[in-house]
Amino acid sequence: MTTKQRFEHILAWFEANMPIAESELVYSNPYELLVAVMLSAQCTDKRVNMVTPALFEAYPTPEALAQATSDEVFEYVKSVSYPRSKAEHLVDMAKRLVEVYHSQVPDNIEDLQTLQGVGRKTANVVCAVIWNQPTMAVDTHIFRVSERIGLTTNSKNPLQTEKALVRYIPAEVIPKAHHWLLLHGRYVCTARKPHCEQCGIAAYCRYFSKK
Repeated sequence: MTTKQRFEHILAWFEANMPIAESELVYSNPYELLVAVMLSAQCTDKRVNMVTPALFEAYPTPEALAQATSDEVFEYVKSVSYPRSKAEHLVDMAKRLVEVYHSQVPDNIEDLQTLQGVGRKTANVVCAVIWNQPTMAVDTHIFRVSERIGLTTNSKNPLQTEKALVRYIPAEVIPKAHHWLLLHGRYVCTARKPHCEQCGIAAYCRYFSKK
């Protein structure tokens, strides 16, 4: 099976069996999604969703967050990973969002990455989820799953994985494909013990073919 064929089979299976694939983060506007994605770095969406309701109630707008101190924000996010640095990044991000972008979350990767604490992965998520742009965010799940099932070969970093995926995935499918691979890695193709017996794409999986 060629790489192109593997992509075609796997994407077709997901389209047929998971036509709706969305972020599990809870948000109501671009600002809230940006904050939630920043908090989700090396942390579960479940934990982030436990933290954000009170955080958004206290700081419902970029202006409100920009006026807070990192110590104040820390009290709301202290149960997530790396809370001290994330609290500082959130406040600095909000200040720049207000001062430079007039409180509007940028709609492109370049501008998003000028915000404190926003890397390429976070920028890709925001662009894909909010504006349905063909940006592929590669987190630990997608990096692992793409290599395991055979969509990538010997990728050394997330950027290599991202480039390999967007090469074969049609642009209009990329935003949804991000969630397909992420959710597959989160619930089926798990890190320690993949649930191959429950996997609908096992017939096209490089790892399964070698078992």
